[in-house]
Amino acid sequence: MPTPSRQIRATWTEETITVYQAFPPEIAEPAAEAGRFPEAFSTERMTWIKPSFLWLMHRSDWARSAGQERVLAIGIRRDGFEWALANSALSSYDSRLHRSRDQWRREVRHRPVRVQWDPERNLGLQPLPWRSLQVGLRGEAVHRYLDGWITSIADVTALAERLRRERDASLLPAERPYPLPDSLAARIGAG
Repeated sequence: MPTPSRQIRATWTEETITVYQAFPPEIAEPAAEAGRFPEAFSTERMTWIKPSFLWLMHRSDWARSAGQERVLAIGIRRDGFEWALANSALSSYDSRLHRSRDQWRREVRHRPVRVQWDPERNLGLQPLPWRSLQVGLRGEAVHRYLDGWITSIADVTALAERLRRERDASLLPAERPYPLPDSLAARIGAG
């Protein structure tokens, strides 16, 4: 069966889903040590979480981009992740999902979460024909993320560096299709 054009693939359990973010050391190191983000983490701007490890490797150039030198694997509660999707707006207008451009603009302006579909990546960071999800959190969503959803934070920068050198797919986190309720799949245009 072919991979759907838009599918969330992630490492998940019955209770949690793992998302990835890249930060400078002054944010990532204390976060991994304490299991929560430090005061230096800005809640004033949108923060993007990514269920796809390889998409983050593309975005951070294997943790070599300025300000993205550390990669964190963040376990968050699935009910929090699904709240984010239920309260999201797509980052771009889609005539199949929106009645009008005005409706889409209102959603983007008023919803605390933005979702965006970007090409998934292979180990060479080349685009694949299907898309992977990014989730942007702001306002209420950032506070829920920081204060209630996070169950664990681990620094996986060494894994990123090893994968960049070895390109060994057996080292990749085990990502599988995330079981989205139909209402959430429809809201974010999955499928």
